[in-house]
Amino acid sequence: MNRTHDEGRPDDPDDEDASRSAPESDAAPADPPVRTDGGEPPADDDREAASTDEELSEEEAQEMLEGIDRKRTLSGWAAILTSFVAIAFSVFQSWLAARGFEFAATLPLVGEVSLGALQLLQVNSIHVAFALVLAFVLFPPTTGHGRFATALGRVVPSLASSLGEDHPVTRVAAGVRRYVRWLAVDPDRERVTPLDAFCIVLAVATAAYMVFEWGEIQQLRVFGLEAGRTVAEYLGAPFVWLGDALGPLGFLADAVVAVIGVLPFADVSYPFFLGAVGVLLVLEATRRSLGFYLMVIVASFIVYAKFGYLISPSTPLVGVLSIPEGSWANIIQNLWYNTENGVFGIPVTVSVQFIYIFILFGAFLEMSGAGQWFIDLAYAATGTRKGGPAKASILASGFMGTISGSSIANTVTTGAFTIPLMKRSGYRSEFAGAVEASASSGGQILPPVMGAAAFLMIEFIGVPFSDIIIAAAIPAVVFFFGVWVMVHLEATRAGIGGLDRSEVVDLGKHLTRGWFYLIPLVLLMYYLLVERLTVARSAWFTLIAIMALLSVVAAYSERTRVPLLGAIAAAFVAQLGSYVTTGVGVVDAVTGGSGEPLGATAALFAAAGDLGIIAIFVSLVVMLVRPALDSPLLEFDEAVDEAADNVASAVSRPSLSDLNVFRYVTFIGKSMDSGARTSTEVVVAVAAAGIIPGVVSATGLGPNLTALIKAVAGGSIVLLLLFTAIASIILGMGMPTTVTYIILVSLLGPAIAQSSDIPLLAAHLFILYFGVIADITPPVAVAAYAASGIARSNPFRTGTKAFSLSLNKAIVPFAFALTPGILLLRGRGEAAAVITFADVADIGYFIPEVVIPVAGVFVGVIGLGATVIGYLYSRVSRTERALFALSAFLLMAPMLLLNAAFDFGGFLGLVGEVPNTVPVDLAMRAVGGALFGALAVKNRRESGERAAPTPAEQVEPTD
Repeated sequence: MNRTHDEGRPDDPDDEDASRSAPESDAAPADPPVRTDGGEPPADDDREAASTDEELSEEEAQEMLEGIDRKRTLSGWAAILTSFVAIAFSVFQSWLAARGFEFAATLPLVGEVSLGALQLLQVNSIHVAFALVLAFVLFPPTTGHGRFATALGRVVPSLASSLGEDHPVTRVAAGVRRYVRWLAVDPDRERVTPLDAFCIVLAVATAAYMVFEWGEIQQLRVFGLEAGRTVAEYLGAPFVWLGDALGPLGFLADAVVAVIGVLPFADVSYPFFLGAVGVLLVLEATRRSLGFYLMVIVASFIVYAKFGYLISPSTPLVGVLSIPEGSWANIIQNLWYNTENGVFGIPVTVSVQFIYIFILFGAFLEMSGAGQWFIDLAYAATGTRKGGPAKASILASGFMGTISGSSIANTVTTGAFTIPLMKRSGYRSEFAGAVEASASSGGQILPPVMGAAAFLMIEFIGVPFSDIIIAAAIPAVVFFFGVWVMVHLEATRAGIGGLDRSEVVDLGKHLTRGWFYLIPLVLLMYYLLVERLTVARSAWFTLIAIMALLSVVAAYSERTRVPLLGAIAAAFVAQLGSYVTTGVGVVDAVTGGSGEPLGATAALFAAAGDLGIIAIFVSLVVMLVRPALDSPLLEFDEAVDEAADNVASAVSRPSLSDLNVFRYVTFIGKSMDSGARTSTEVVVAVAAAGIIPGVVSATGLGPNLTALIKAVAGGSIVLLLLFTAIASIILGMGMPTTVTYIILVSLLGPAIAQSSDIPLLAAHLFILYFGVIADITPPVAVAAYAASGIARSNPFRTGTKAFSLSLNKAIVPFAFALTPGILLLRGRGEAAAVITFADVADIGYFIPEVVIPVAGVFVGVIGLGATVIGYLYSRVSRTERALFALSAFLLMAPMLLLNAAFDFGGFLGLVGEVPNTVPVDLAMRAVGGALFGALAVKNRRESGERAAPTPAEQVEPTD
């Protein structure tokens, strides 16, 4: 029988004294379930309830995720308006991905309709304004439970106690408290406050000024913000016009103009006022959605931009941080009216062009039901193997990572299913939570989607996204392989088996039912790597493919199969013929359009591009003709079905939720709504983080900061990388990886590039990896703490265990930074490039600089697994653990050890420069391989000499 986790067992398998001192429950004839909170075991009658309590329902998982995200749960008109704004956001971004910045279209029977074209600054401002509106709706100003709010809450009781409840001062204070609570406090996260509405109006005003006053903004770039109209002139202009139009009643409009004229900021330049308000709104949205500390970090850079000149250049060490004095007008102009730096700089531009559409792609894939299908696929493939639930958790988290790229979301959604199964199979609560958190954190480094930070590399480095995918592939596989190894070793050590075959679906049948979920990912890779399309176009075409696939699945049944597929084929042939004869599609040809006839090949490609739209149109017709259609393959996510039921109930037509056409339309809307909500925090994060490189660039701090970092590192590449790793982990604790990446690339990226011959792509991936590690690094291990909530385990111990399971993720970045062949890069510094077939054919290069280092990394993580778990074929002693660790370092990152040794020797004046690296690298890996082999053979021999395996009733607890 499989043992439940036991809090009283030692973590270290070598700690024999601890084992002997553990409670002697092993001798008991039965093993009662043990509470994870340290309490007493439940009574026999409560065993079934306790087992049930370990399960986390979909609703509980969603509540936990909302609790971590601090989001509101809205209902009624507030929920409807929020969904309307979210869907509008997704529609706007979809148009940009499909048609660009020009808002024009040719409509049948109408002709061309044009609303004009937008500039990049205008598009970015609308993008951020949407995110700000959603942030102010989804996140409350305060719940009244924070430290500052709690302190203020004691004021009125203190006054009542000292002065009496009827004292005028007490009554005034109580009135102020009621007003403040009405204005800004939302303790239950369920109402939109007046403060939120005010912030929303200001956010909309900032975007409206960008869109409708573009001519004035262009003049401000030349003459400065002070040249703009004043607040009184701008706000009063409509009322002046209204006063002239009203005639005798014009005095009312004149009164409003007079009131505007006496406002405290009436004489302030309106563009300056809006820019300052916009920056403050970004800071407030950052505080609400991402936390107080990130807001403080960003705000401190703004303060530095204004007052950094007070630092004397002659001050030791920090004197390099001295900057010229700047005015608030220049600072606001650089931070708000600029697409090179500041709020609307490169990070937001990347969000507009790449990040949002990929988040929307993930939302469509998740709402289609692919998330649960991938989880079931993982369990079907590995669930019955040794330690199967944990191995399936790794695969499932990797699959989900390709959809969302969020460590916390992956942990909660996947962990709600995987963690209870791991616990029931025999893993400790801490270990089960750690496996899920560790694997989920790998989603941001797993191609082809990766996280938002990966898309920023496109602009920061100037390389195609396909190169980033290729370079990140091997390290990502190494990471998941390393966690897999540790899980396997732990299962072998503790005698943990897999699930019963009856508990998992049949792999063949599962693939037959949902093979179409794999098509979008295959298409995405095809568009990116084969067709070499832009990231935005690749994501857009894949998005259309998802909608087309799901429409066909929704309309497909045994009765509709032939007419459905036949109609799609016929429409495709008609479209092809129309392109050959008229040069335009069928609809355009029927409505009088014409063009240059296309050749067969060109027409085929043109018609193929329309195939998704054809499939959607034909499928919708079939669903409308057969409204009671039963589609055996259609399994939307539960959120889609719930939304369909809610909408149908709201319009008093419950039967609508049974119609596939209604469910399909709901799927489109829910996907767009979910994508916008997920993107809100990302957009706010990149907008806030963009302020930091904006300050660095506008103040001229960059070169001085680079000189300071190089001076502190003393020319040591190891120290420089170590500083970067530590800064990434510290800064990334509780902070989005995207923000960590932007900040560190702005501050440390130039120093790494100028101080070494490390390829720029390797340096940026190095920063990304350690930013991801921060999600599972105590004391602020957000992903691990989310997993501990599901596992009902000790949060800190879960975090430390997750970090140990992800230890290879901390070593591999040093390995590929110093040995670029692991990233499939050839060359050093700016000359580095992704290898080609010619490089593969160059055996003298490919074998020693790519194949051997990659093989060494894979073997090294096995040695690392034996070090962390303390088991290979049998128990590993502490001395052998140390030797396994040494072999792992020699196999994975020998140049790290070599550079560190020469840096230390150089500091003591004992050695010179690092010798020729390739021969030394190979020699050190050979030593590591020999050491690992000797230790493995010894351990294997010892396993055969020991007693027979432990009986099932004496299975060791998991570590």
